[in-house]
This record gives sequence, structure tokens and C-alpha cells, in this order.
Amino acid sequence: MTAGKTIGRAVILSAGKGSRLLPLTADRPKCLLDLSGRSLLEWQLDSLYEAGVTEMAVVVGFKPDLVEAVLAGRDPERGRVTTIFNPFYHVADNLGSVWMARSAMDRDCLLLNGDTLVPPALIERLAGAPASPVCVTVDEKAEYDADDMKVLRDGDRLVRVDKGLPRGGYNAEAIGLHRFMSEGRTAFLEGVERMLRTPEGTASFYLRVIDRLADTGVVTTVSAAGLAWAEVDFPTDLEAARRLTDRWAAAASGTAPPWAEPIA
Repeated sequence: MTAGKTIGRAVILSAGKGSRLLPLTADRPKCLLDLSGRSLLEWQLDSLYEAGVTEMAVVVGFKPDLVEAVLAGRDPERGRVTTIFNPFYHVADNLGSVWMARSAMDRDCLLLNGDTLVPPALIERLAGAPASPVCVTVDEKAEYDADDMKVLRDGDRLVRVDKGLPRGGYNAEAIGLHRFMSEGRTAFLEGVERMLRTPEGTASFYLRVIDRLADTGVVTTVSAAGLAWAEVDFPTDLEAARRLTDRWAAAASGTAPPWAEPIA
């Protein structure tokens, strides 16, 4: 862990089944898929701990007993990990998981999608970014596809975030790692509840709330440039994620450079 500001608590949204990875997720949640000898969730927890996060709340839903069994086997010295059960995971999108986890967001915290792999250095970069109510981690690439959560920035300020932004109307993507501080937490959670009270609420992404907060100018961004990360949604994503975790595992064994370094 590097010196500087840290955020001590994180919420990981791991309730979903991962239907786009069937049949691999027929009998286990996506967060428990093996990546170089560790589950996706364990890589996330280790990365958070190495970055100074000591309290982690994992929102579970599909096969929660399997997730809890893995967590029970973790070294308790590597952070306090609790679970929050979301019984509505199969009928509500991730907005519902955030609502279930609202009590864990009672202080400055990070929010991490359950399918996003990030190195400790990126978490430290987000934690140490200039203070703002809400901060969204973004990255850039040459081409974006329909599933990318597209972002329009003006400098470091987030203007819009939505999968459906028109071509030419975005210049980055949100990778699924966010920071909430003071009034930003309150505004975000109030927005989550307001959206859940609407007819389309259960089908909504929580980033729709952040998109609306952006209108008030309180949402900033931090770039993941230069640091390797991965999102696991499709079978081809698994191959890329395993290449990344192979490198991280080699770094941990001392046979490769530190795991925060990007893949060439």
C-alpha cells in the first residue's frame, strides 16, 4: 500500500448469476469463477486489502452459500468481510443491490462491480484523487461496443454516463469502480431510492443515478490509464482476465514485475 489517502470501506456487487457466461455459471455465481487459482471475488478482495481497504461488504444473491463458504475460508487478518443478501437479484438490476447495501455506505466508501478486476494501484489512485462528492473511474480505448458504459467528460468532470450515448458523444468508459464521499453518498442513495420508486426502477443500472447527479456538477472522473484491469461478462472476457491474473499471480510469486504494472 502506498502512502496517502485511503478509503477504508468498499461494497462489491456480486449478487448476479452471470447468465452470459452459461454454462460456466449454471451451478456457481460468476464471482466464483476460477482465475489463475483464485476466484474473481478473491482477487477483488485481495486488491482492495492491498490498497488499504479493511472493511468489505459483498452483496450476494445467486447461490449465496457458495460465496459465503469461500469467504469463511479467508484469512481474517486480510480485512473484515461481510455479506448482504439480495433476494431480488433475479428480478432487479444492480440498482436493487445498491439499495440493499445502503446501510454499508454510511461513510466514505468505494463501490465495485462484481465483474471488474482492478489492481491495488488503481484503487489507490481513486482513493487519492482530489476530493469530490462522487468520483467515477474511467478508461479510454480506440473502439467502444454496445455493452460499454460510455462516458462524456469535460476535463475531469463527468457530463454523461450511459450505454446509449450517441457516436461522437463520449470519450471514455466507466469501468465499474467508484468513490462516494460525504454529501455524494447521501445524494446517491437518495437518488437510488427515488429511482426504485418509479415503474422502471428495478430494471435500472445505478449509473443512471450518477448520470442524473452529473447534471449538478458534483461527479468527477479519475483515469485508469497505464494500469491493467479487466471486466468479465462474456467467455472471451474470461480469457483476457486469466491472462491478467496469470501475470498478477506470477508477480506474487516473484517471477514477474509487480501486479499493478500494465500488460505489454
